[in-house]
Amino acid sequence: METSMIFSKLVSFVLILQLLNPIVVLSSSSSLSSSNGLTEIPKKFLDFAKRKEVVDWMVGIRRKIHENPELGYEEFETSKLIRLELDKLGIPYKYPVSVTGIVGFVGTGEPPFVAIRADMDALAIQETVDWEHKSKNPGKMHACGHDAHVSMVLGAAKILKQHLQELKGTVVLVFQPAEEGGGGAKKMLDAGVLDNIDAIFGLHVLHSAPIGTVASKPGPLLAGSGLFDAVISGKGGHAAIPQHSIDPILAASNVVVSLQHLVSREADPLDSQVVTVAKFQGGGAFNVIPDSVTIGGTFRAFSKASLIQLKKRIEEVIKGQAAVQRCSATVDFSNTKKPMLLFPPTVNDKDLHEHFLKVAGDMLGNDKVKDMKPVMGSEDFAFYQEAFPGYFFFIGMQDENSPKLSSVHTPNFTINEDILPYGAALHASLATTYLLEAESKLRPTGGNLHDEL
Repeated sequence: METSMIFSKLVSFVLILQLLNPIVVLSSSSSLSSSNGLTEIPKKFLDFAKRKEVVDWMVGIRRKIHENPELGYEEFETSKLIRLELDKLGIPYKYPVSVTGIVGFVGTGEPPFVAIRADMDALAIQETVDWEHKSKNPGKMHACGHDAHVSMVLGAAKILKQHLQELKGTVVLVFQPAEEGGGGAKKMLDAGVLDNIDAIFGLHVLHSAPIGTVASKPGPLLAGSGLFDAVISGKGGHAAIPQHSIDPILAASNVVVSLQHLVSREADPLDSQVVTVAKFQGGGAFNVIPDSVTIGGTFRAFSKASLIQLKKRIEEVIKGQAAVQRCSATVDFSNTKKPMLLFPPTVNDKDLHEHFLKVAGDMLGNDKVKDMKPVMGSEDFAFYQEAFPGYFFFIGMQDENSPKLSSVHTPNFTINEDILPYGAALHASLATTYLLEAESKLRPTGGNLHDEL
């Protein structure tokens, strides 16, 4: 009887092993299938974005926005156009956010939440490109590609709406105002509608890189930046008798030279920094020493600590050098007309970089994904990255068979509209695959989630 019981237990154990084995195999097969699915999503989305009706739709939106450029926090017509298209797509949104901003939602309405961002504002530049859709607003132009950025995020929204079954969470569409120095990203964060975002992706057109390529890097990509204004005051007088004056031009000249020493003699040579004085205003006659001189400029670095140190030393040098020449000085890092924020460096999350490499490689081919050197330009996308993991990349738009495109922030800047489906598909693919990968690591939902998300 004892032998019979042992045999019975042995049989039961074998049956259990046989029952468990198919489960293990199925789990492995399911995982493999999911991996293949993730690989196919970028290609599928790009094929959808390249459909003629989708491309024509994105091009039409981009051209409407280009014809009516609006400066930071004045993007009312641009915002209206975006909301109209979101309404047509049946995508809910919150408006207004930070004056003209919009936050839309595609997916389940549940965590995780991944965001894609577009900036809406134009620049105070007179367009010189003579074409059918030239700017109709004198002195204003989309010279940085934000019209294309908006079109691409709307294109991504269209892709996502057509592939809702792929979304295992919520994609948040961020249309922000005032990237060009107005700190629109910070105001969007301050509004509190992005508090539960798990990650965010952003892009920028790149005129010098071939179309069909992208470029970025992990860690610091773009510098942080700040602006300063200083008024150096002396005592005006006749240029022929300088002994009766206190010359602010001499003092300001010494200030300009001394500021350059902050980088050459105080900064670590391996920690790239820039201090540039780009404004010098004083006097209006060749024989009159003025009462005061105004100077202004920018400072940049790849770490926030270096930025803060530069800011401190810029003020000390200006006031100290002015005092040496018997002048006084005031230094202003803010302005009542336009806030001069200290923009943090744009630092890409390393895990999101790996995600980007995979998605972009699957879509474009690994040889089309380029490593990028850090650039001293700045982006207010960095404010998002201070709040949650973020990733910023550049997308090329130069056709090798066409004339070289002009740089951003110039009056003859143009967009190669063939770039639009690439940007839309990359946005949609990065967000969708992020949600699919994050599904298994979903955080508890018992926290304080905002109704907006």
